[in-house]
Amino acid sequence: MDSHSDRTPSQTIWQDFHRLKTPTVNQLDNIKSHLDLVILALEAIANITSDSVLNAAKELDLESVITDRVALWRLRQSNPLRNSSGGRKKLDVEEARSLVLIICYLAKKEQELLRRAVSLLEQITSQNKPPHQVSLLGDYLDKFINLYQERMASQQELTPDKLSNLALKLLIDLLFYSGNNGHRLLWLAILN
Repeated sequence: MDSHSDRTPSQTIWQDFHRLKTPTVNQLDNIKSHLDLVILALEAIANITSDSVLNAAKELDLESVITDRVALWRLRQSNPLRNSSGGRKKLDVEEARSLVLIICYLAKKEQELLRRAVSLLEQITSQNKPPHQVSLLGDYLDKFINLYQERMASQQELTPDKLSNLALKLLIDLLFYSGNNGHRLLWLAILN
């Protein structure tokens, strides 16, 4: 019997992480911001809630890392771009890897919606029309921008156009993260 056959998919992916580069302390600050923004995009496109994240942690057997709403809130508050300074903590590598797994798991569950949204984006872009003209994209952009402005510290240089571009880039990225090697793609993206 093959020793690999009794591993769960998340155990196999977790072992794959150990073959990938480990982030430096400086990279962890950027990782906190990036992961929080990706979760924000998931919230905006698929109405992902903290319960969704906690259920995913349970299904992926990551409850020891993300134990409850408070632990999740503290992880998200570790993003230096956030408004509030309360509850901030340093993100460690295991927590970052866990969030990557959860994001990719949730993105995979929403893959059909993500495909539809990206397909609509491609269509509307090829017609040289603004994405807001399509209700799915317009709703997503409005929700993303509102969530960003509500939760993140004032960023003078981020105009609504720049926030829209960020939201659309994250939407496309989420489609890639929903694939079988999504965890690898997201991990490599956050290290860069």
